[in-house]
Amino acid sequence: MLAVKVPKKEAEKTRRKLIELGVLAKGYAVRREGEFVLFPVTRAVEGFELVEAEFERVERRPQGYREVVEVPKEVKPLLPSSFDIIGDIAIIELPEELMPYGKAIGEAILRVHRHIKAVFAKGGKVSGEYRVRELIHLAGENRTETLHRENGIRLKLDVAKVYFSPRLATERMRVFEKTRPGEVVFDMFAGVGPYSILLARKARLVFAVDLNPWAIRYLEENIGLNKAHNVVPILGDVRKVAGKLEADRVVMNLPKFADRFLREAMLSVRDGGVVHYYGFGPEEDLYSEHEAKIKAIARELGFSAEFIERRKVRPYAPRQFNIAIDFRVLK
Repeated sequence: MLAVKVPKKEAEKTRRKLIELGVLAKGYAVRREGEFVLFPVTRAVEGFELVEAEFERVERRPQGYREVVEVPKEVKPLLPSSFDIIGDIAIIELPEELMPYGKAIGEAILRVHRHIKAVFAKGGKVSGEYRVRELIHLAGENRTETLHRENGIRLKLDVAKVYFSPRLATERMRVFEKTRPGEVVFDMFAGVGPYSILLARKARLVFAVDLNPWAIRYLEENIGLNKAHNVVPILGDVRKVAGKLEADRVVMNLPKFADRFLREAMLSVRDGGVVHYYGFGPEEDLYSEHEAKIKAIARELGFSAEFIERRKVRPYAPRQFNIAIDFRVLK
């Protein structure tokens, strides 16, 4: 078949150009001949050396598990378009109608995503003091401990024993980029350390508090894994720690209940320090209720709050969003 022949050093640039022109033939493996690379094309292309060559057929891999899963036609529209991947574990939320087909769905995910080794379904909402949920094993290895990588750090955790959301990786990097070298950080609800371990790369000291003993156990492991020895893990109620330290930056990643801890956050931040507050808000009015509470608590303490940034972090439920509000505390 017809092919474009280019030197190896020009291969990537040529590949992009052929895709842009819509002439790169699909379903064939690119050939290498000495110092040259041959691309199969559907028609002659001006400006390139053209040759005749034979190419090996390659099987097209499915783009998503929904292409290969075997479930009745009437329930196919209910298949979720996305799921969480934590390390090598996939966690998917299935409506009741799909639960009888859970094994088939899990096996389809394993087939399409070769790096995933275990698939679980969410068994209920995040609940309890430690913010964990029941998980239902669907396919693959029946284990819940994994090693997750994001933003250049490694996090060991057990998805059945601690709360962790991979969907906040971008938000964690946003906070990292705002952190200044040499700061003291107070991570009020640290979990296994996704904020703490990352911010430790810039901060002088990070105080990382969590009520869940499993979270602290994994946080201690993650401190060693990442050589983040400027992170101080603290097991216990954050109320007992608040006010006993002075931080330049406070992270309040507890969206459902963060408003209950605003007093503690403000008492723990220095004059002019920044608080990263998280909550949930309805689409029609994302921030007003939260900002009113922030202002009210600041007034009670004789402080004032200066709002720096507001942003939608991610969708949480229909017409509901996880939101972030950054504010400065002036004492």
